[in-house]
Amino acid sequence: MESKKHVLWKLFVSTLYLSAFTFGGGYVIVTLLKKKFVDELHWLEDDEMLDLIAIAQSSPGVIAVNGAIVIGLKLAGFAGALVAILGTVIPPFTIMSVISLFYQAFKDNWVISELLNGMQAGVGAVIASVVFEMAGGVLTEKDPLSVIVLVASFVAACFFGINVIYIILVCIAVGLARAFLQNRKKTKE
Repeated sequence: MESKKHVLWKLFVSTLYLSAFTFGGGYVIVTLLKKKFVDELHWLEDDEMLDLIAIAQSSPGVIAVNGAIVIGLKLAGFAGALVAILGTVIPPFTIMSVISLFYQAFKDNWVISELLNGMQAGVGAVIASVVFEMAGGVLTEKDPLSVIVLVASFVAACFFGINVIYIILVCIAVGLARAFLQNRKKTKE
């Protein structure tokens, strides 16, 4: 087991690095968080990561910060959450501060405009990758209820245009009902 100081340092450097080089919003960082903390550092299991990201997505606020908070809490408690928040917030804060100073120069610059347009295509690919990885995790569990919730959520959002807030609330209700029924079943045994 690594020392807490070492874990905090690695957590800070990892979140700082990921936040500094992740463009396109919080959903892009999800796959990078998984690669770093599950695949590379082996600090979390796949199912733990899915649970933590579900919590981060269901909480109000920026998903990148929420994800860092829940991962930091899981790995090193309150200190881990603070370190992860700092690592996640410093790069965008610095970048936005610099951009605001030079906004007039950037606003009408053709090169910057084309650079941002090109980045949108890359961001779309990364988001698609996140969706396939997370859906793959649900499908490999071979849990019928999880598959039904996954498909129903997709259909509700994409084909019926149902607000994501309502979908999240229904998913929370399904999860709570399932947990209640499983707990009740265990207490009867």
